[in-house]
Amino acid sequence: MPLDSTNPLASPSTLPFELPDFTTIRDEHYQPAVEAGMAEHLAELASLAAGAQPPTVVNVIEAWESSGRLLTRALNAFYTKQPADTNPVLDAVDEAIAPQLAAHIDAIYLDRTLYDRVAALATRAEAGEVELDPASAYWLERKLLAFERNGVNLPEADQARLRELNSRIAELQSEFGRRALAGLNAGAVLVTDAAELDGLSEAEIAGARERAAEQGHADGWLIELDNTSGQRPLDVLKDRALRERLHRASVSRGLGGEYDTRPLVVELARLRAERASLLGFPNHAAYVAADGCARTGQAVWDLLSTLAPAAVANARTEAAEMAEVWGRIAPGEPLAAWDWQYVAELVRTERYQLDATLLRPYLELERVLHEGVFAAANGLYGITFTERDDLIGYNDEVRVFEVKEADGTPVGLFAADFYTRPGKQGGAWMNNMVDQNHLLGQMPVVTNNSNLVKPPAGEPTLMTWDDVITLFHEFGHALHGLLSDTRYPSQSGTETPRDFVEYPSQVNEMWALDPEVLPRYAVHHATGEPMPPAWVETLRGSTLFQQGFKTTEYLGAALLDQVWHRTPLAELPTDVDQVEVFERAALASVGLDFELVPPRYRSTYFRHTFEGGYDAAYYSYIWSEVLDADTAAFIRANGGLTRENGERFRRHLLARGSSVDPMDSFRDYRGQDPDLAHLLQRRGLG
Repeated sequence: MPLDSTNPLASPSTLPFELPDFTTIRDEHYQPAVEAGMAEHLAELASLAAGAQPPTVVNVIEAWESSGRLLTRALNAFYTKQPADTNPVLDAVDEAIAPQLAAHIDAIYLDRTLYDRVAALATRAEAGEVELDPASAYWLERKLLAFERNGVNLPEADQARLRELNSRIAELQSEFGRRALAGLNAGAVLVTDAAELDGLSEAEIAGARERAAEQGHADGWLIELDNTSGQRPLDVLKDRALRERLHRASVSRGLGGEYDTRPLVVELARLRAERASLLGFPNHAAYVAADGCARTGQAVWDLLSTLAPAAVANARTEAAEMAEVWGRIAPGEPLAAWDWQYVAELVRTERYQLDATLLRPYLELERVLHEGVFAAANGLYGITFTERDDLIGYNDEVRVFEVKEADGTPVGLFAADFYTRPGKQGGAWMNNMVDQNHLLGQMPVVTNNSNLVKPPAGEPTLMTWDDVITLFHEFGHALHGLLSDTRYPSQSGTETPRDFVEYPSQVNEMWALDPEVLPRYAVHHATGEPMPPAWVETLRGSTLFQQGFKTTEYLGAALLDQVWHRTPLAELPTDVDQVEVFERAALASVGLDFELVPPRYRSTYFRHTFEGGYDAAYYSYIWSEVLDADTAAFIRANGGLTRENGERFRRHLLARGSSVDPMDSFRDYRGQDPDLAHLLQRRGLG
């Protein structure tokens, strides 16, 4: 049934760069647009498959890439809005469309006629009857592989079971995301005694008061949870009992009660294992790795398990150093996980003569954004950013910037949504509202989301150093989308393997400490005084500080993800009571069972892996960091923040997206394979 023409998603947006017109899109518009888009897309592909003319680039590749525009438009708008500003209506839409989208993918990639049409083009190309440019050749290679990975060659009975598995997995992933967000919000810690808040800034205390009032607690303070196991207030809170409450609230999420995610974890792991076996893979981890740069699950396991012993050894050394400091604070009391961050900041202050809380007045959001993040991009690529108050996002807090080349040529739009709110998932992320591509003449529209705590009205937004790094990181993803220069939408920007996509964003983190960039943004928000040079040098000199902790908590999560997806189906948990036992055994198997350093995410709130997207692929961050550390060393050795370095990275890597094998792009950019030594040095593991 055609979509009602009054639905704002029925036709392309008339706003600049096709920015979705969120002022006219209502919650009830999304589901009918998605459903009509799926039907339209299948009809277009059926026409492609039934073509009477010999297959060509135009009637196969370009026809495929031009199809599904309504569906793409609707999904891009929905998956921009829903994770960042959800409500019960949008949650219901997500629940309804998740299995439909899984069935839609099956309808495409299990269609033998469609596969045969694409394969016929490959046959003609091999015979020299059709000439393919590199991007088209790579498209064809990847598309045939996608058909095969999705089961097109399976017997009919196995395909039927595969459809059932895909539908149920999609339902469970959608439910995990909603339940984890609800648990995150419900886990917020209410404080009724102001004395317990000692260590927080006045602005943070005022913000906690406002959030408590919003939740109906007129006489308290509400400390909301971060997505990760570690919680930012643990750095500074002096009250040990409150630190313990906050820590336990964090790490117990999903382990029971109304928002218990354990049943979802167990069923998802088992269904993914069954699906991998059906598709001819030993496990889900192998299935995922085969489609990435890693190629094999064993290569992933070898990297992670090789790094783990050295990381834990470093963490235990750090723990011993901190236990000595803790013994002076609380004689006879053993150091606990909820003390680690607090004591680490004391050690940092003692060792480097720098209290992390003193940095915050010098790290004000607007200054960091304009004089840090944007300034670095301008220095490297010549691009400029102008805020467009006339362009409206999906929430009043969303800000939109027009991006232009140095000569004024339009590049696209960048939208930023900085603050936390109850309807927003935790963490930070980037996504595309419009993918750059020359085929359809579209320019990129990308957005960054983060979860900074919004200060009281009139107060500046002061950031931690980790917040600053996150801002640079996510903007690296944004640059990957903005500076894309590809013909096909499916090859645009960040449409690369999971274990490559984090690479450009991690490279962009290097500019936070750059000697040309940091002095521009590290300025006291009230006095205008620059951050003291000694503090700056201390920041640079302390890059190895707590690397044992940071690497161990990351590896703990990455190894959990792998073990859930490497374990044979017969050995996976079958009920919820086995989840914690399985976790402990998984961590112990590689020596990561160090109670003072819990994994960055426990299974029950590990949205990366159980909501999907990074399932069996959380290793991507460290895998990509091998490329990043090598690239950062290369850039520094060749002059640092220069247009020449920026243009080389842009043209050889960012612009290509996935129009060629991403590792070929890396080798073309770098002139060699990555050198692991740079990562080991950065992480203090060498």
